[in-house]
Amino acid sequence: MGKMTAHPYTEKKFKKRLIFEGTVNFRADTVKLPNGKTATREFIDHPGAVAVLPVLPDGKIVFVRQFRYPVGRATLEIPAGKLHSPKDSPLKRVKAELKEETGYTAKKLTPILSYWPTPAFSTEVLYVYTATGLRGGKPNPDEDEFLTLETIPFKKAWQMAKTGKIRDSKTLIALQAWKIKLLEKK
Repeated sequence: MGKMTAHPYTEKKFKKRLIFEGTVNFRADTVKLPNGKTATREFIDHPGAVAVLPVLPDGKIVFVRQFRYPVGRATLEIPAGKLHSPKDSPLKRVKAELKEETGYTAKKLTPILSYWPTPAFSTEVLYVYTATGLRGGKPNPDEDEFLTLETIPFKKAWQMAKTGKIRDSKTLIALQAWKIKLLEKK
């Protein structure tokens, strides 16, 4: 990511206010606006996260299905997890999340991109990788994670994304990136 440049409408922190402290923090900071007035910015202070698109030798993708309380349903997603701190290594964390959630280890982990999933209300940066040269093993999810693994051919997963059966943003972005890579090989 390049150097940030000042924007003429930059808001400056005037007062920091912590509402809740946990694995993510909820804040309501007061900022000074470019016109001199103040406003409140409510947001999640997030350590960052990683996600990985595991691709088996036969081209199938390894997904996890898990219940997501905020949306009230089970979602089909690529494996992912939060960084333990903003200084945590994304590469180290993605290796650990892949192993914990799926049991797989990868011969090759390739960064796809990093992005802000919701910059209007979160500081989260999400680092997305592909994993190839996979070797199976036993999953060991966190004690509060209840996951089932599903391996789906890419073509079917792509169709599921197009028809709204996959709605998770990191998963959609990773599938799109993989589709582009496949098209570039042709």
